[in-house]
Amino acid sequence: MKKFCKFVVDRMAIFVILIGILGATIPETLTWVGSYVSWMLGVVMFGMGMTLTTDDFRAVLRHPVEVLIGVAAQFTIMPLVAWGLTIIFNLPPELAIGVILVGTCPGGTASNVIAYLARGDLALSVSMTMTTTLLAPLVTPLLTYFFAGARIEVSLTAMMISIAQMVLVPVLLGVAANHFFSAFTKKIQPILPLISVVAIVLLVGGVVALSAEKLLTVGALMALIVILHNALGLLLGYGLASVFKLDSKKSRTIAIEVGMQNSGLAASLAIIYFNPAAAIPGAIFSVWHNVSGSLLANFFVKREEHSVNDLAAKI
Repeated sequence: MKKFCKFVVDRMAIFVILIGILGATIPETLTWVGSYVSWMLGVVMFGMGMTLTTDDFRAVLRHPVEVLIGVAAQFTIMPLVAWGLTIIFNLPPELAIGVILVGTCPGGTASNVIAYLARGDLALSVSMTMTTTLLAPLVTPLLTYFFAGARIEVSLTAMMISIAQMVLVPVLLGVAANHFFSAFTKKIQPILPLISVVAIVLLVGGVVALSAEKLLTVGALMALIVILHNALGLLLGYGLASVFKLDSKKSRTIAIEVGMQNSGLAASLAIIYFNPAAAIPGAIFSVWHNVSGSLLANFFVKREEHSVNDLAAKI
């Protein structure tokens, strides 16, 4: 079972692409997903909560400065870049709100895996993901209203309640389950990534199916915007960490956390409060940030190995 789970998780991008093709060519097979997006996201966030312990919460208190810098970067860089891209490309409101939603959402759970692969500061990565996720019910709607409220009607209170229901409550329930039933949660933790991947793959497929016609006309443009959004988030996140003179491990971690968003939440909110077309940026981001994150992790590891080899040669 562990091998099977690893096989599926490692090839998530491939499965996302395949289900995207299915959703685009035979949309009626996946349009049903639209009715279950909140439940699917809740399952993913419950699984995330089950991987957290009380020590993770203490880690935030042990590294308050780094976490504060990272969280501030997360909720300033990505929303500002998203807003800037919507202006530069003169996006219509239904697409602009989707890009802005990606920017205002918290860090994605996949960032923890990428930070680990990049030999970053895993404790800082988990702390940032957890903190931005817990702040999301308040911060995400406020930022969305601030950056998009003038162009499209944003239901502030309703969005806060939805994010609390889809994100905050499942995470806290997962943490409680892990605390009070740790023996059981340890047994099922190996399959949690598989469940998350299945939910995310179905979510992306549903988004594509619901917006198949629109995707054909704006897909290439949205892909370009997503790539720019992600790349600028990674670059500016690393740059800001460097300005505060954080070491390489912490800088690369903050870069990864800032650049990798909970795009599943963005797509879910788009479908619930706006329209399927607004979910396209979140669906594309779900694929791309895993690809770019893996490439970046590989770059950091190789650069670190070269530095060690150069130092050994000098000695």
